[in-house]
Amino acid sequence: MSKITLTVIKADIGGYVGHCSVHPELIEEANRVLEENGKGLLEDYVVTHVGDDVNLIMTHRKGVDNPEIHKLAWDTFLSCTQIAKRLKLYGAGQDLLSDSFSGNIKGMGPGVAEMEFEERPSEPLIVFMADKTEPGAWNLPLYKMFADPFNTIGLVIDPKMHQGFKFEVLDTMENKKIVFSCPEELYDLLVFLGASNRYAVKAVYSKSGEPAAVSSTQRMNLMAGRYVGKDDPVLVVRCQSGFPAVGEALEPFANPHLVAGWMRGSHFGPLMPVSCKGATPSRFDGPPRVTALGFQLAGGKLVGPQDMFADVSFDRARQKALEMADYLRQLGPFEPHRLPLDEMEYTTLPQVMEKLKDRFE
Repeated sequence: MSKITLTVIKADIGGYVGHCSVHPELIEEANRVLEENGKGLLEDYVVTHVGDDVNLIMTHRKGVDNPEIHKLAWDTFLSCTQIAKRLKLYGAGQDLLSDSFSGNIKGMGPGVAEMEFEERPSEPLIVFMADKTEPGAWNLPLYKMFADPFNTIGLVIDPKMHQGFKFEVLDTMENKKIVFSCPEELYDLLVFLGASNRYAVKAVYSKSGEPAAVSSTQRMNLMAGRYVGKDDPVLVVRCQSGFPAVGEALEPFANPHLVAGWMRGSHFGPLMPVSCKGATPSRFDGPPRVTALGFQLAGGKLVGPQDMFADVSFDRARQKALEMADYLRQLGPFEPHRLPLDEMEYTTLPQVMEKLKDRFE
């Protein structure tokens, strides 16, 4: 049997209401288009959403960057956009930066995370999906999953993991990448991972080159040349048998960390782990959310999903995130709740500052 490819593609094609959620008709339309047009292309698919983003989770045997698969996703989003416009949903089609497909969806607006691998005898994996934040939001969780023995005991006691992992880090401003081998280059890795507004983990591999995790690293505002919303990234993590256990992959989200995004993409806020039902950010358009869908892959079929963050053991993480949100909201337009000025240049603030520039003496 040929290798399986898991492709996750997301796009914000219209919020309901405002930036809160996705209208049920968009989910229905995405399912219809994938069912009709995916025959002969897809092994399986699941359509879901987090906040106002539609997420397409697809398996196939076409490899990564396949034009047919990417066009299928593009056509799905275009069809959904027509419904979004009819319903006058907010920001209808905002993640589609072009009117025509160019062979690869990367660089056209939607976020893409995909990997190709040999399906193991048991292939558990988790698809993480975030809203109201940017690709650097995965830096700390991926560091904890694949490099921190206080989070992942398998790094210490599992001989299949003991040698560590390789991190592929992308400079999202320069579009250059660098690979660090850990644990031996751990401190060098952290120099860059800590600057999550610029550097993002694109992928994690075993030392033998087997893909372990892959994220979407598209920066919408850099591609569009103007502010069109945060990137709302996705992340795929393979689990067990040489990779972090399912519980080790989920554990970093038990202690919410601060990420850039939230209201107007201009604030720091806690990344709150929620069930799919709770993925409707409305308080100050937030706080930022992350959902986790677990699957068992079987012959290319997506057995699931299991809603991993619906577990009551994440209730305290949610409570802590809400307390963090209370504190930050008291700061209003002041840093460190509002992003620093060098990051605000990718929001709508420059248009306000331009009006005032001549008043400086």
